[in-house]
Amino acid sequence: MKALILNSGLGTRMGVYTKEHPKCMTDISATESILSRQLHLLVEAGIKEVVITTGYFDKVLIDYCNSLDLPLNFTFVKNPVYDKTNYIYSIYCARDVLKDEDILLLHGGLVFEASVLADALAFPHSCMKVSSTLPLPEKDFKAVVENGMVKKVGVEFFENAMEAQALYKLNKPEWNTWLDHIISFCESDKTKVYAEVALNEITDRCPIHILDVKDRLCTEIDNPEDLAKVKAALAAIL
Repeated sequence: MKALILNSGLGTRMGVYTKEHPKCMTDISATESILSRQLHLLVEAGIKEVVITTGYFDKVLIDYCNSLDLPLNFTFVKNPVYDKTNYIYSIYCARDVLKDEDILLLHGGLVFEASVLADALAFPHSCMKVSSTLPLPEKDFKAVVENGMVKKVGVEFFENAMEAQALYKLNKPEWNTWLDHIISFCESDKTKVYAEVALNEITDRCPIHILDVKDRLCTEIDNPEDLAKVKAALAAIL
């Protein structure tokens, strides 16, 4: 299995935190950044291959990953038009190293408990993290759920929906189906949308189960307010 971490974005909502490095390098404790925590948890879970998409502060990010001296084989793929496209195009840029693989897909700003990752990797089917206990966010991802299956993912859905985060464990058949549709989108110049817009057209042949982690920590940092909440949550569980 390969982990795919999407780190091409500008992170403009983070303000001063992204003036000198990508959002994923933001410190979340005295000893960890968002990315270093992700990578250490991947190592603990037995992941050895990590694909990281880059863009903003490309070299800074690569040097940082290498400086961590972790037993990981990194593949860095730059999205050359990171400031003009969404992460669907970053995935397209990395398509040749992602095809025919089981994939753990993570947004670069995601912070999660080790148990959430363990449950995702142990889940027998393709799955996406959701929470049945958290309130629906106004502006962030929600998953429309039907009989335990993800039917649509986006910020705009509220009916029959659950809070959701971009942590997916995708078995090869489902990932290949989604990746093929991502490629079709990008080659039709649909590069400014979420990758989930492509997914929403094919969930009938790309079955993704929900992984309901309820109140366990698994959330994305998009702004300084999110950062403060995550720091407090980590302090409470560590």
